[in-house]
Order: sequence, then structure tokens, then C-alpha cells
Amino acid sequence: MLNTKFHKLGGLLLLILLSCLFVWLSIVLGYTKTSWHTAMEAFQNFNGSNEHIIIRESRLPRSIVGMVVGGSLAAAGLLLQAITRNPVASPEFFGINAGAGFFIVVAVTFFGISSIEQFMWLALAGGSLSGIAVYALASAGRGGMTPVKLTLAGAVMAALFASLTQGLLVMNEKALEEVLFWLAGSVEGRKLSMLADVLPFITVGIIGAFLLSRQLNTFLLGDDVAAGLGQKTILQKLLASLCVILLAGGSVAIAGPIGFIGIVIPHFAKFLAGNNHYWLIPYSFLLGGILLNAADILARYVIMPEEVPVGIVTAMIGAPFFIYIARRGHFKG
Repeated sequence: MLNTKFHKLGGLLLLILLSCLFVWLSIVLGYTKTSWHTAMEAFQNFNGSNEHIIIRESRLPRSIVGMVVGGSLAAAGLLLQAITRNPVASPEFFGINAGAGFFIVVAVTFFGISSIEQFMWLALAGGSLSGIAVYALASAGRGGMTPVKLTLAGAVMAALFASLTQGLLVMNEKALEEVLFWLAGSVEGRKLSMLADVLPFITVGIIGAFLLSRQLNTFLLGDDVAAGLGQKTILQKLLASLCVILLAGGSVAIAGPIGFIGIVIPHFAKFLAGNNHYWLIPYSFLLGGILLNAADILARYVIMPEEVPVGIVTAMIGAPFFIYIARRGHFKG
């Protein structure tokens, strides 16, 4: 663990450099062979060649989207783990992924929608609705919202939307063909214009998380202790949940339901930066972006010349860590 402020700043700088490196690797590596020199020329002296077009129009947006989506999912997972005190909490267990997928399958099945741009807004609406429903369900009844009720409500909504989605796909093979790649999670073919559309939501989510960092630290001590210290726990958890919806909803809207980043990355961040969310939020964001870009690069080579959806690669990477975290049975850090 990095114990001093100087060491943490140094670690943050190193992660920024690694993020830039993986963005650059994502730009250079792929089925179409390009070099560092070719990539530099594409930006400094564009000549309209196939390699230059691929670098500027495909790989650059893809790498930037991967960085933002991975970082947002990791930050959303960090927030959920703090407010639920559950070491395996993540956006997929909050029902956001399942709600987004259900809205898209409904749109394809009944309205014939098929464009990625339309998928994006449907996913954002579905993920947001699911997140709001989870919070409302967890807040109902005696005692208001508790970490256990929030976790259970998320599991119920995720299972409900997943079951409805599977039922629609079974009845409509055309819908299955249309959305199968999106449901696996991918950043291929995503444009910077799509990122620009949801970036305001993600930006508000990140800023909100920073503003709540002190309260998030208090949540780790338990609701009773937090209330005793003067925290308005219900209001602050509501605000944190809204940040989760903005971060995860915006990410799922662009790239589909990419799993495990929100579970695994917060634990790596805690190992490096300790328990202070003021540091954990930027550490998680950068680590999440690095992981997703690394997974996306790997996805290009697994079955070349075809590509594996990056959500499958993150699942392969994250599943062993998920098992390890679950077997520990408690939340360290």
C-alpha cells in the first residue's frame, strides 16, 4: 500500500502514464498492421490511406471510449461497494446492465430498432429505470434502505430483467441476432460522437463521487456510526446511487453490459491507495480504463481475424478474482 501523500501522487502519475500507454497501444495494435510511425503520421500528416483512416476513425475513438467506459464502471463499482458494504457489489448486480439489455431487446422485438446510436439512448433509459427501481424497492418497508436490502433489491431486479430478456430472445430469433454482440459488451465501432452524448452524465457522476468521498469513507464504519457522526445517511446514499446510475448507465449505453470491472478494480485500488475514497476514485477510474483497453487489445488477437467481444475477455480475466474475493467473505479496505 502507498502510505504517504507523496507516494500516492506518484502512483497516480504512474497510472496516468500507463493509461496513455494503453491508449497508444490500442491505436497501434490490431488486425491491420500499423507501426508507431504510421500512427504518428496519421495525426501529423494524414494522407487518406486505409491505415490512417483505421487509426483515426476506428482505433482512436475505440481507445478513448474504452478508457472512459472502463473507468466509469470501476468508479460505479467502488461507490456500490461503499454504500452496500458488499465486496462483490457492481453495476451488474444493481440491475443496471439487465435493465439496459431488456429495453434494447424490447425495442428490437417490437419496434425494429437496430442502430447503435438508438441502442445507446435505450440502454441509458433502461439502466436508469432499473437503478431507480432498485433504490425504491430497497427503501420501502420498515427501517428504510439498508445495505442488505439494497443488495437483495439489485439481485431481484437483475434476475427479473434478465428473465424477461431471455424470454423475448427465445421468441424472436431476429432480435437475438441483432443484439447478441451488444449484450456481450464491446467498444468496437463506437464513435467519439456517441461518447460526447453521454459524457455529461458520466462527468456529473464522477464529480458527485468526489464530492461524496468523505461520506463514503464514513459509510465503511457502518450506518449507525455514520449517523452518530452527523451524516445524513439516507440522503447521501441516494446521491451516491444516482452517481452509480449516471456512471454505469452512461457506460452500458455506449459499450453494452461489460462485467467484472466494477467488482475487481476497486479491490486493486484499495490495495494500492488504502481506504480513502478521495484517492480511491481516481485510482479506480484509471485502473478500470487500463484494464478495459488491455482486454480490448487481447480481444483482437484471440480468434484473429475475427474479434471476441471485450465483455467475454473481461469475464475471463475477472472471474478468478471474483471467486477469490467471494471466498474471502469479508470486505478488507
